[in-house]
Amino acid sequence: MSIKKNARIAGVLYLITVLSGVISLVYVPSELIVWENATKTYNNIVARETLFKLSVLSDIILYTTFIFLSLALFKLLRKTNVAIAVIMVVLVLISVPISFVNLINKLDILSIIHATSDLSHKYSAIMTHLESHNNGILVVEIFWGLWLFPFGYLIYKSGFIPKIMGVFLMLACFGYLADFFGYFFFPDSFGTTVIPMFASLTQALGEMGICLWLLIIGVREKNKI
Repeated sequence: MSIKKNARIAGVLYLITVLSGVISLVYVPSELIVWENATKTYNNIVARETLFKLSVLSDIILYTTFIFLSLALFKLLRKTNVAIAVIMVVLVLISVPISFVNLINKLDILSIIHATSDLSHKYSAIMTHLESHNNGILVVEIFWGLWLFPFGYLIYKSGFIPKIMGVFLMLACFGYLADFFGYFFFPDSFGTTVIPMFASLTQALGEMGICLWLLIIGVREKNKI
């Protein structure tokens, strides 16, 4: 298989992870969760249970595709530095079981809404599981950030993808880590600062940038960039 075909396959897999991540981590929570109102959150999930289940399905697609994405990128970049490429894959593989275990919180929520317990208990239980799921996402963000540094380094050194893409990916690594440490140490105030916005910007530039580059442009011959 040619290197250009490898790059396009990686681009398709990256696009799937991005789209499924947007659905499960951004769109569905924005539609269903009202953190200040447990009753409204419960009613939203009950009324739009199919949408909530879509977020679970999107999570499964995201975490599964993430594995194959890392392997496709390993195949594409291993000749640049095989040791760094292995580290990249290992960091991805560490994140996946954490993500799947964390997904149990969403499955528990589906069980709760169909249980026969009183509503007040359901309200508090659902918000507890949503908080636990968010905490799990916060933990896994460490690895979502860390894998981008070796990935960015390999892109920077590859010679067949623009170096700036590697720089953006390495910056995105620090964006994810800033999110974790910010919300961990300053849970009440970090979200009101401009740092999360800049962190999101680095993530978008790095991950969407390389996704679209691999998908649309692919790779070029070395020393042609």
